[in-house]
Amino acid sequence: MTRTFAIGDIHGCSETFKKLISEKLNIQKSDEIYCVGDYIDRGKDSKAVIDFIIDLRLKGCHIHTLRGNHEQMMMDSVMDREKLYLWLINGGGETLESFGISSVNEISPGYLSFLRDTKFFIETDEYIFVHAGLNFRIEDPFTDTESMLWIRDDYFDGSKIGNRKVIHGHTPIPAERLIRQSNSYNINIDGGCVYHDRTGYGNLFALSIPDMQFISVKNID
Repeated sequence: MTRTFAIGDIHGCSETFKKLISEKLNIQKSDEIYCVGDYIDRGKDSKAVIDFIIDLRLKGCHIHTLRGNHEQMMMDSVMDREKLYLWLINGGGETLESFGISSVNEISPGYLSFLRDTKFFIETDEYIFVHAGLNFRIEDPFTDTESMLWIRDDYFDGSKIGNRKVIHGHTPIPAERLIRQSNSYNINIDGGCVYHDRTGYGNLFALSIPDMQFISVKNID
């Protein structure tokens, strides 16, 4: 039987991610997993997060990867020194350290391919998976990829997307608020895993679909 899960922002918390996948979800090859982006930065082992996703794929697991603003910042920093500074002050330094390098230009081509292969959004008959959300203030929300990475706007118009549910991350929210969203059409699954020192945060969430049940792990990194 196929199960479907969406997983919130990981931000380099590799041990927490592994525990969620292997112990809490016990994922099988028949499962569909949608990760909503921000695998890297701020946490201590971004490389291990990417390695784990790649390894799961090699084992036959269906891991779909959305692009987060942090993946975009990392890619942009390869060719633009100003954007490199933006990335570094937003956790890029921790990512470089996890790779054991001092420059983003030392990243091996395989990891850059992983970043480039991430999707701005993935849609199914019932859901749209995206990192930050959609810009419903324009006629066609699917034309605004910048908002898919960066938007923080609660305005929602389901008529523009066939009345499907949007599953996203990007904006950390406390666990108590997060789990109250199960009946919403615009569901944020970013429990602020990397912010384990803040009250109410420090949780990595998975959302089971279609039963809309939340599964979480406290940060152990």
